[in-house]
Amino acid sequence: MRQAVEAQVLNPQNVRQVLSELMEEVRKSVDQDVDGVEVLKELLGSSWLQSLLKVYEVLQRFLRDSPSPALDYASGLSLQLLIDIRALPGCSEDAKELYRLLRLPHLQALLSAHDTVAQKDYEPALAPIPDELPDEEEATRVVCLVKNKQPLGATIKRNEITGEIFIARVIHGGLADRSGLLHAGDRIIEVNGFPVDGLEPEQVIQVVQARSHGTIMFKVIPMTERAVHNQTMLYVRAMVDYSPQQDPSIPCADAGMSFRKGDVLEIVDQSDALWWQARKLPSSVACAGLVPSSNMLKRKQREFWWSQPYQPHACVQTLSTVEEEEDLMAIDDRCVETRRPLNLVEDDDFSSNIEGIYLAGFRRSMRLCRRRAHSVTQASCHTRCSSSCSSALCCPYEEVVRHQRHPEDTHRLLALVGPSSVGVNELRRRLIEMNPAVFFGPIPHTTRAPRGYEESGREYHFTSREVFDNMVYNNRFLEYGEYKGNLYGTSIQSVKDILINGKMCIIDIEPNAIQAVRTHELRAYIIYVKPPPLERLRESRRESLITTNYYINRPFKDEDFQEMEDSARKMETHYGQFFDHVMVNNDLQDSCVQLLTAVTRAQDEPQWVPSGWIRPTPE
Repeated sequence: MRQAVEAQVLNPQNVRQVLSELMEEVRKSVDQDVDGVEVLKELLGSSWLQSLLKVYEVLQRFLRDSPSPALDYASGLSLQLLIDIRALPGCSEDAKELYRLLRLPHLQALLSAHDTVAQKDYEPALAPIPDELPDEEEATRVVCLVKNKQPLGATIKRNEITGEIFIARVIHGGLADRSGLLHAGDRIIEVNGFPVDGLEPEQVIQVVQARSHGTIMFKVIPMTERAVHNQTMLYVRAMVDYSPQQDPSIPCADAGMSFRKGDVLEIVDQSDALWWQARKLPSSVACAGLVPSSNMLKRKQREFWWSQPYQPHACVQTLSTVEEEEDLMAIDDRCVETRRPLNLVEDDDFSSNIEGIYLAGFRRSMRLCRRRAHSVTQASCHTRCSSSCSSALCCPYEEVVRHQRHPEDTHRLLALVGPSSVGVNELRRRLIEMNPAVFFGPIPHTTRAPRGYEESGREYHFTSREVFDNMVYNNRFLEYGEYKGNLYGTSIQSVKDILINGKMCIIDIEPNAIQAVRTHELRAYIIYVKPPPLERLRESRRESLITTNYYINRPFKDEDFQEMEDSARKMETHYGQFFDHVMVNNDLQDSCVQLLTAVTRAQDEPQWVPSGWIRPTPE
């Protein structure tokens, strides 16, 4: 039996014959009452094993006698047959049926695929390797890449002294990177059999472009030592706009990636000190793009350029990758709170009372002094907020992490920003009215004397000028200013108290206070409220009045709308990178729904937040 099995291993042509001999040996064992042979007999006699052996024999015959196509022009024969049938006078029903079947697109595609396989058109045509190589020739590698519409993802550069062509960088996620066969530093000898030494990079590009599809073969001398880069993934938010097409210093503009303020970038390669490789999120593109490194972008912003002549890489095109007045209380005539008797206009307190809950902080004087903060804001506010204005210059990228707020953590501060009269204050007021047990506004501090109906800690925290100045000195205000000789301010502690008590604090701030609320303690979610188009502005404020700095109510004018649009444009230009959510106040009711949705998303859904909020750096 062992000899029969060995014969089967050597010549696997007749498995069933071996099986028969094996069964004969098993029968002899059964006659001799050998233990366990009944199980073996049952196994070897099973129908599934017999079928399996038959399949095996068929496969062996297939390997021995591989089928070959009877003809390699089935498509042409089919076309000729159609012509002949059509030429027949009074053809039969069978001929008509055959004519109809042969014209079916699926059958035509099948015949075309048959001819392709029969003619072996799918196999790449590789250039023959020379039989003899010179002894002094360096070790070379022949890299064959089958290219389709996707870019190969690499840049090249030329040694100006020797004229040699090198791979400058391999773009992360591109075809060359995924193949693992081409690396930065490899010297290119030939492209598709064409020698490239001494050529200009643009000429090498033309050689590669001559084969935009199909097989591209590189003959390279591999780099002897490769640097090992153990890098962790980095996610950043762009603080500036960037366009590679407008950057004369980028090695390859076509390999660059444009981005706008606020875009989140995934930095996948930082091995180059000047040019990183990154992807914009969310992204469905595997291939990365070149972006300036943080240091490079700082130098660009400060207009510092190279001290040495710059030698750009040529980009192999087929290899490269891949761009002050009162806030309007409403936008319809039913909710315009500026329409009130003139004897109330002199009163600076416009706070509301909802079932005994005061909506503190909606005071005209507080907002007006904040509007004038550009000229009267004290040193602390400038110290705290000036970094917001220059942060894009100092840090062109802000490292961010994906963070999900834990239900037991305090809520994020909700900060509304928008140009004057866009309706920010009304949206904030209505959100608190929707659920005054959940949404709160901080109570401002002031140095003015309380009126008869006012209580400290309800409308304002009334304090002396000495105490207020001490709070300013110790940087305890988010923002503050002076109006009619009295100081007004929103303290950081008043916001913290609301958040510590498990409530949601919502405030409206001026843009220069954004940096003061973007801390790991407050973790502000910035919601920017944009004005609607000009026609909608005119329609929504047709019956509304605007209150000037002198408490004079008058209808809106075209210059008011133009000023609103100009202010909105400036806010987006200078502070757009800090906006977590942007909404257009087109219709008050719809805007309230949008605001509530954004507030819920800010608390319950994962957000990209500065890494310092999760891993605070020591002060």
